[in-house]
Amino acid sequence: MTQVDESASESPAEQDSTPRGRLGVVAVAAATFTVVTSEMLPVGLLTPMSDVLQVSEGTAGLSLTVTGVVAAVSAPLLTSGLGRFDRRWVFCGLLAVLVLGNLRAAWSPNFGVLVLARVLVGIGMGGVWAMAAAVAVRLVPPESAGSATSLVFSGVAVASVLGIPAGAFIGALAGWRMAFAAAAGLALLVLVAAAVLLPRLPADRVVSLGGVLRLAGNPRVRTGLLIVTFLVTGHFAAYTYVRPVLEEVSGARSGIIGLLLVYGIAGVVGNFVAGSYVVRAPRATLVAISTVLAITVIVLPALGGSMLVAGLLMVVWGLTYGGVSVSSLTWVVASAPGFREGVSALLSSVFNAAIAVGALVGGLAADGIGITATMWVGGALAGAAMLNAVFGQAPAGGKV
Repeated sequence: MTQVDESASESPAEQDSTPRGRLGVVAVAAATFTVVTSEMLPVGLLTPMSDVLQVSEGTAGLSLTVTGVVAAVSAPLLTSGLGRFDRRWVFCGLLAVLVLGNLRAAWSPNFGVLVLARVLVGIGMGGVWAMAAAVAVRLVPPESAGSATSLVFSGVAVASVLGIPAGAFIGALAGWRMAFAAAAGLALLVLVAAAVLLPRLPADRVVSLGGVLRLAGNPRVRTGLLIVTFLVTGHFAAYTYVRPVLEEVSGARSGIIGLLLVYGIAGVVGNFVAGSYVVRAPRATLVAISTVLAITVIVLPALGGSMLVAGLLMVVWGLTYGGVSVSSLTWVVASAPGFREGVSALLSSVFNAAIAVGALVGGLAADGIGITATMWVGGALAGAAMLNAVFGQAPAGGKV
């Protein structure tokens, strides 16, 4: 099937400069915040989850792996399979699936049921993430598309600031199950907001699953996907296990929430800083992100013995990784202009597969070698991302 230029299907009526259009973008950003928070909750709850469910920390980390795998598979399938339906109601339906997944996770009697709940979370996340940027830019005039995209992906960074630490905080006060219940409540609120604020968004043209997958044949898109594969796999091999690593090397059991919060605040800053540079210099931006992230992760076990140094390293980690989502999306969209939803779905699939593989690889390293080995693995993979950014084909730059 011939690929369709999606930009041609956007009618002027879809581009809304009114407050409702801008509020719609905020609702989409809230949705990305909610799905990423839901996916990442186990990061801040790994220790209590493993204790209650009577599994190792490496096994508990698989609750993140399964969500990433399902999101990776569902992103392109949902984009093509639901392509004929109004995006407003598809978006709301996916958020409803997220509500159910988080509620089931909150009351899982054992690890097996928790895994099934996380499958639902993965379905909701894969679909929302795949279409978030494409939906947002249909709500604003063309000149505001770049800022709308940065705002949508700020939800990813803000999830690190508020979502993961808040989940850890709720878990400390009321148990990890209440953290998942709170995520379900948040998803329900965002669902209502999306239903009220989003206009009708009919999908006039449909891109087949084959059309989505063929975009990977573009050498610039392929380079971007390889960078994401190594960089995100490395990050989550390390970050999924950052809590037990910090507890071991710095003795920071009482300060974990603060360190996660510092990381997240830096991540929000990194999102907007990277967003301001990547349009003009996509290669340089991702080379810098990959290089600094590799160094930071590798030195954390050796230099993070004090709370002060650990905090500084978490700031640097947050600044660099905070720019990954917006930078990778800008790279692939600039590589295949006119196929925003297709490349967004492809990126979402690869991104979430990398999250799943990263959590799995980190878990194997943690159980087989030791918890600090997760940092070494993460740093090496980030270094591989840097090499791909240096030597692969890159877009010259372009508007999102």
